[in-house]
Amino acid sequence: MIELFGYSLSYATLSLLFVVAFFIGLAKTGVHGASMFAVPILALIFGGKTSSGLMLPMLILADLFAVKYYHRHANWQYLMKLFPSAAVGVVIGTLLGSSIDDEAFRLMMGIIIFASLAIMLWMEKANKDKIPDYTWFAILMGTLGGITTMIGNLAGSVMALYLLSMRLPKNVYIGTAAWFFLVINLFKVPFHVFSWHTISINSFLLNLICLPVIALGAWAGIEVVKRIPEKQYRWMILAMTAIAAVFMVI
Repeated sequence: MIELFGYSLSYATLSLLFVVAFFIGLAKTGVHGASMFAVPILALIFGGKTSSGLMLPMLILADLFAVKYYHRHANWQYLMKLFPSAAVGVVIGTLLGSSIDDEAFRLMMGIIIFASLAIMLWMEKANKDKIPDYTWFAILMGTLGGITTMIGNLAGSVMALYLLSMRLPKNVYIGTAAWFFLVINLFKVPFHVFSWHTISINSFLLNLICLPVIALGAWAGIEVVKRIPEKQYRWMILAMTAIAAVFMVI
C-alpha cells in the first residue's frame, strides 16, 4: 500500500488511476468514448459520488489541453445556446446527487449512457439528417448535459448526441465540445466543494500527480484523430460509447 495525500492506495489501484488519467486525456482531445471507460473504473475504486469529485479536476486539466489545441475550431453559435440551460442542469444535478446513495448514483450513470446511446444509434441507422436547429432542442440538450455532467461526469454522450446531430465537421465538433466542457466543469467546482464536499486539497494533490499521464493521453488523442476520416470518426464515437455502456453495468 502507498499513502498519498491521505489516500491508502495499492499499486494496482494507483495504476488504474493512471489508466483513468490517460483515458481522460485521450477523450478530451477527440477520442470521446474513452472517458466512458474512466467513469466506471473510478466509480468502482472510490464510489460513485466521491469518484465524480476526484475526476472533475482531471477533466478540467484535460479540457485545458483540448482548448489549447482546438480552440480556433469552436462554433460559438451553438455554445451560447447551450451554456444557460447547462448551468440550470448543473444545479438540478447537484440537488439530485445530494439525495441519492452510491448504488442509485451508479444506476443513473448506466441509464444515462444506454439512453443516449440508443438515440444516437437510432439516428445513424435511420440516416437522419441534421436535426433542425431549434432553440428548444438546444435548451433540452443543454439541461440534460448539465444534469449528466454533475451526476457522474457523463455529459459526453449527451453532447455527442447534440453535436453529431448538428453534423459538425470533426475538428469543429471537438473544439466546440472542448470549450463547452471547460466552462461547465469550472462552473461545477463550487458545487463539489461546498455542497457535495467531494473536492479537497488532498484530492486535488492526487489529481496533480496524474497531470503527466493526462498530457500523454491528450497527445495520443490528437494523433489518433488526425488519422481518422470524418465518417469513421462518427462511428468510432458510437462504438466506444457502446462498449463503455456495457462495461458500466457488468
